[in-house]
Amino acid sequence: MTRQATLKTMYRLWWPLALTWLMMAIEGPFLAAVIARMGESAVNLAAYGVAYAFGLITEAPVIMLLSASTRLARSRADYLRLRAFSILLCGAVTLLLVFLLLPPIFKPLTSTLLGLTAEVAAHVRQAMWLLLPWPAAIGMRRFYQGVLIAHHQPGRVAVGTTTRLLGMSITAGLLWSFSDFPGASLGACALSAGVILEALSTRWLARQAIGESLKEKDGRATMSSYTALGRFYLPLAMTPLIGLSVHPVVTFFLGHGSRPLESLAIMPVLYSLTFVFRALGLSFPEVAIATLKDGGENRVVVRRFALYLAIGLGGGLSLIAFTPLNDFWYATVSGLPPTLVQLAIPPLQIMALFPALTVAIGYQRAILINNGVTLPVTVATAIEASVIFVVLALLVMYSALPGITAAAVAYLLGRLLALLYLCWPCTEWPNRKEAAREGLPRSDG
Repeated sequence: MTRQATLKTMYRLWWPLALTWLMMAIEGPFLAAVIARMGESAVNLAAYGVAYAFGLITEAPVIMLLSASTRLARSRADYLRLRAFSILLCGAVTLLLVFLLLPPIFKPLTSTLLGLTAEVAAHVRQAMWLLLPWPAAIGMRRFYQGVLIAHHQPGRVAVGTTTRLLGMSITAGLLWSFSDFPGASLGACALSAGVILEALSTRWLARQAIGESLKEKDGRATMSSYTALGRFYLPLAMTPLIGLSVHPVVTFFLGHGSRPLESLAIMPVLYSLTFVFRALGLSFPEVAIATLKDGGENRVVVRRFALYLAIGLGGGLSLIAFTPLNDFWYATVSGLPPTLVQLAIPPLQIMALFPALTVAIGYQRAILINNGVTLPVTVATAIEASVIFVVLALLVMYSALPGITAAAVAYLLGRLLALLYLCWPCTEWPNRKEAAREGLPRSDG
């Protein structure tokens, strides 16, 4: 079905998803603040952080079910095939988390590799058991969120995320008041309760969209088999796995660079500020995919919306980075001492355009995924990660830049090179598709 898009219709599709990302950004600081106010806060915060990291690793293969579902969920055949695939994938990631919890695996992983004390490792293990439902619940709610976005019902996605925050907050409050759960276990239980409630509510909210998908019996399946679906999805699954490797490696280099303690202290503050703006850009790719699927002629509108969004987000962060607002944010809001404030301003200015680049690469990924091409998305992520590692290593070893400034330079160069790489496939593949549709010679000869 062809549907003519406008900037207004794209905005209506985008803002509930942007609100969803902002709401999700709240849960981490909220739970950390709760745990910090409980007994043995240092031990439990450390254990919660490690358990959460393991949860992210096992969750990574299901993250891109959102994009896949947005692209494929409108026809009956594709919906049923992707649903079965999603259930199997969610079962697999749950088994992976169980595997990590087996004593012969867990003990050397935590005590030998991570160097955790027995006390912290015990808290980590209990928290991970409580996180066991989390990856599968994340996977299925992202699948059904994609169904909603594909049928232009993003407001229901935001409603589902609201139930997640409520469920998480209520669970944390009840455990705080009526149980003797340690902080790490409280945080893990609250996370699991929140995402389970979100998955169930999103499934219920998607019932109308699911019915519409199941009605389209005559629609041609985009994926002709599970093998084709696997080839489409495997590169998407690898993308977040590669992306998740960046942060721990950057943390390692910060600890070995110039002014390590100050850099490690500034990084979470810098990350949280930039993430607020990046989150608004991270909500864009699925909006673009859903709009492009409505008709190829919508690409002009999608590109224009991406341009305006990039200018708005980049301009917003630049307003903070290059005006006295930077001192207000770091000193007044974040509570950094004056010595750290002065050190934190240059990396913020370097990262000022990063939200705009997030929108740009989201646009490129949407173009490719809409055309059923996913391998370049993974290659671009691998290029970005490799550039970050190499540039950061060179700057740490051979320059006097503070580690946090070197990290900002590395992040910026990595994203720019990934963008440059994606320029070719984003031009080439749509041309091939159009040539095939018109019966013209393919652009690759």
